[in-house]
Amino acid sequence: MSKLISNNLREEIAKELGVYDTVKKDGGSWANVSSKDCGNIVKKAIEIANRAVEK
Repeated sequence: MSKLISNNLREEIAKELGVYDTVKKDGGSWANVSSKDCGNIVKKAIEIANRAVEK
């Protein structure tokens, strides 16, 4: 399965939303990131994509 969002973008958004500390603390694992936080990451990624399309 291909990824819909690059690791770099996902990490940048997670840092912006204050979630990346959890990932970093767990050695790079996203397993302990809540589904709500994951949803917020996806939402932000969609916003970024929509802005890029509008330009």
